[in-house]
Amino acid sequence: MRERLFVVIPCAGVGQRAGTQLPKQYRIVAGHHLLYHTLAAFDACSELTQTLVVLARDDAHFDSRHFSGLRFAVRRCGGESRQESVLNGLNALAEFGARVNDWVLVHDAARAGIQPELIRLLIRTVRDDPVGGIIALPLADTLKRQALELDAGAVPLVPSIMRTEARADLWLAQTPQMFRVGMLREVLVRAQQEGHILTDEASAFEWLGYSPKLVQGSLRNFKVTYPDDFEVMEAMLSHQKT
Repeated sequence: MRERLFVVIPCAGVGQRAGTQLPKQYRIVAGHHLLYHTLAAFDACSELTQTLVVLARDDAHFDSRHFSGLRFAVRRCGGESRQESVLNGLNALAEFGARVNDWVLVHDAARAGIQPELIRLLIRTVRDDPVGGIIALPLADTLKRQALELDAGAVPLVPSIMRTEARADLWLAQTPQMFRVGMLREVLVRAQQEGHILTDEASAFEWLGYSPKLVQGSLRNFKVTYPDDFEVMEAMLSHQKT
């Protein structure tokens, strides 16, 4: 039987850098919650078996009525970190019949610019790979490393440049990141046991010596992080509608 495709969307964070009272995934952008646009892209991919949204246990903002018509399930099993939320989500996939050899695509709720074509490109490119892979972008900007400076007191320090870093062969990691359910669960459990803090799923595999594939993504697939990002996402999604 062909391996099935599942999706886990960790959605238990509060987005402190976004400068909003609501968790950023519930901010209205282009007429819908930010999370709605993310889910709509995965809903458009009929080849996906199940999309699972992992909420914080005490999330008081989620209301299913704002997402009517979209195919997804919710489990309130979010952890203290993204790493823990993803692991809990993988465990919850067993309820939907996910097997160890099935694939899971982990995607950031705040990357609302993701499009079905990009999801399908990742699937086509990675599905026959023994490890998996991620959406990413080659670094286009000049990269500067900040100098370390001691706090001079009450006056805020303006960062200064230590040096310019070579950008050749550097990529900006995006999501989705696609790996086998069992394999990803295993590496996340091991990282948790050994106290490794991971910012994405690929780094767990890299830590164990694997080399996930890089699939070129899109600038549209940026992660809403700072206050100005909402305006950019609003303009992009509104243009997409028209």
